[in-house]
Amino acid sequence: MNQKFHTEIFMIPLPEIKNKILDLKRLIQADQQSEIRLKANGGNTILLVTPPEQEIDFINKMFELLDENEYQIIDINQLLVSFVDQNKDEINKKFDLLKSSVQQIFKSPEGEDNNDFYHFLINRIKEAYQNAKIPVLINTGALYGTGIENIHIMESKTVMEASRPLVILYPATDTQEQLMFLNSRPASKYRCVILK
Repeated sequence: MNQKFHTEIFMIPLPEIKNKILDLKRLIQADQQSEIRLKANGGNTILLVTPPEQEIDFINKMFELLDENEYQIIDINQLLVSFVDQNKDEINKKFDLLKSSVQQIFKSPEGEDNNDFYHFLINRIKEAYQNAKIPVLINTGALYGTGIENIHIMESKTVMEASRPLVILYPATDTQEQLMFLNSRPASKYRCVILK
């Protein structure tokens, strides 16, 4: 007997998306930093979970509702393109050398070359903090396959020691048992506040 499985996609109405982003702002504005760290098991990150199918709706609302004087939205898609444009020759050389471990182009082993995409991204987050803004990462699916996990970013010294939290728009399905990043991979046990 053949069994068919049906997965229903639950779409969040646009007013609810707006409310989720306003909840995020309230959490940050109420910002007892120690409270965020307490709820995040010592972390300094807030994951705003979005169904992958509605990520663009969340992004559009974020641009509408997050004041650019307080928040810096960092588009990882654009950042990746910029990194590749600025480092084409070096990436080509590394690609030839690292054929069996291409992920090292994006994230070098600890203590090695800092001229990789991971450090490029961390430096952008650091710039947001230096400008007294809260960094907000969008299009995090661009990290898939790079060897850079969200947990690497959350647990970086830059984020952990910052006086403001990092916000990550997190495209994932909530299966009630766990979050599935991009519907394909279970989320790590993050040290963060999760807003679903």
